[in-house]
Amino acid sequence: MILLPEKWQKLPSSSGNMVLLLLLSTLAFDVSCTQAFLENGNKIKSGTFQSPEFMLGPGSVESNVYYDIDFPRGHVALKSFNAEVVDQAGNPVPLYETYFHHWLVGKYYERRPSDRNFSRNNGLCQGQILGQYFGLGSETRKTATHIPDPFGVEIGNPAEIPEGYQEKWYLVVHAIETRGVEDRMGCIECRCDLYNVTDDEDGNPIKPDYKGGLQCCYGQTRCKVSQGFKGGKRSLSLRYTAKWIEWDSSAIPVEIFVLDVTDTGKRLHGLTGISPENGCQVEYEVESCSATNAAGNGCVDIKRNSLTMPTGGYVIYAVAHQHVGGTGSTLYGQDGNIICTSKPIYGNGNEAGNEDGYIVGMSTCYPEPGSVKITAGENLTLESNYNSTNKHTGVMGLFYIYIAKQAPNMTFSHPPVQKHGSIKGTTYAWSIVVFIGLAVIISIVVHSWLKKRRERGYKTAPK
Repeated sequence: MILLPEKWQKLPSSSGNMVLLLLLSTLAFDVSCTQAFLENGNKIKSGTFQSPEFMLGPGSVESNVYYDIDFPRGHVALKSFNAEVVDQAGNPVPLYETYFHHWLVGKYYERRPSDRNFSRNNGLCQGQILGQYFGLGSETRKTATHIPDPFGVEIGNPAEIPEGYQEKWYLVVHAIETRGVEDRMGCIECRCDLYNVTDDEDGNPIKPDYKGGLQCCYGQTRCKVSQGFKGGKRSLSLRYTAKWIEWDSSAIPVEIFVLDVTDTGKRLHGLTGISPENGCQVEYEVESCSATNAAGNGCVDIKRNSLTMPTGGYVIYAVAHQHVGGTGSTLYGQDGNIICTSKPIYGNGNEAGNEDGYIVGMSTCYPEPGSVKITAGENLTLESNYNSTNKHTGVMGLFYIYIAKQAPNMTFSHPPVQKHGSIKGTTYAWSIVVFIGLAVIISIVVHSWLKKRRERGYKTAPK
């Protein structure tokens, strides 16, 4: 039973009825919020971990895979994953010193170190190409990764772990130290002439028409440093934070799809790696625009690709991944309607997370659950746009989408931790209503109190 404060019980009947109605409405709203929270999730747990340390000197590159990393254990639903490069004292390192090309987190099952079965996301690339569950680059500090309730990435399900194996996680870190380099932009775009390499990481000759990209900036390579620059090596690491809840019957699993604008659509039998004709190419070049193109499209390079979804469901979250020069990416449904547009956030300062000229974040999409559906076999169109005033090498046009097979039969009372324009403002509207209601209640109480004081002979102070 809800009891009203005594002074509210004594209000005049006409005012009291109004107060009672407003109060009960307010309380009803509060109770619905609490119930939604209890029904849709349990206590969110958070853990911050750190990768093994790696040493970087001016112009050097870290490109390594770390196995059996610290990670949430048990049958849980992952809710978010964020990461950043830090120094030995735990201070965030700015991108103009250490460029965070990308980090990837993936899953595998291990019986022993020589017996590993790698898992991957739901598509669409060949083999283990772009098979990560989570992964970003320079934009990691200002890109929301929260998965709204009651959805989550299900991990640790005993029914999915092969007998005799353990579920484990790996981390890929690719970072480029640009302190003292001759051409910072050229280094982060992995221009081959600045790295002075002729063979790729596997010892294969690099083709003459390949001007820059991952084949030229692998581990132990070094970008050209300005003559006379003095700078020593330093110890860095990746600090990452995961949030999760215990898995229960109220949780709805999401499937992760990583789409690539360079996907050829071909899957050559027996080939799981990257070749010119086989599947996802991962990266591409943007040629500088001519005077004619500049007048026509304002020096914007537009790359489009059609991709067929093997399964369907409701879009819960979406975000693009681009490099410097990117101006945005859009995913369209077969009907031509926009599923999500994700645009880069460029920094304009010196502090870590706001570095001038670098992409420090990507806008994300959180459609109202159940409002955006993709059907199995649907042909999606992915578009990636780059400014082509200057040539860019090794750029990417990826798109992450999280899809749920079912939508919840309820309305969320708690929006994601980070709000975005695509989220409807139902909660905000209710908050305003509640605020107005409380203001009316206070006004009535004060009015009643003043009226009683006047009836008792209360006089205002003399002027």
